[in-house]
Amino acid sequence: MNKSLFALLAVLAASGGCSTDSHVYRNQPLVAKVERGMSQDQVEQIGGKPLAVTDRTVVPGTCFDYKLMQDGRQQPYNVSFNGAGKVDHTSFMSCAQWSNAQRKAREPSHSTSGMGGIGGSGY
Repeated sequence: MNKSLFALLAVLAASGGCSTDSHVYRNQPLVAKVERGMSQDQVEQIGGKPLAVTDRTVVPGTCFDYKLMQDGRQQPYNVSFNGAGKVDHTSFMSCAQWSNAQRKAREPSHSTSGMGGIGGSGY
């Protein structure tokens, strides 16, 4: 597995996977119906106007921020689009959090010990 992909997966697991009860929101239209390759218009037909639309900072594209509501709970959710305007990612975090995770995953490792692990470089 290449190092940047491994780092991205580690950052995503640490930042988003632990704080979300994704099963609570699985029937929300954005979660259940949005698929890779859909256009921005198709996503808006499913989920309505996003709370915010931002340009991606790490990889060219756009990101839509939504807030999911279910049983008194609120959860950020983003739908991210590539440079061609097609869905390439969704997650239970804000666009800013997703951008930060991508940026951190692309940073070079500064580990001098050569050992990975929790709290280390992960490589």
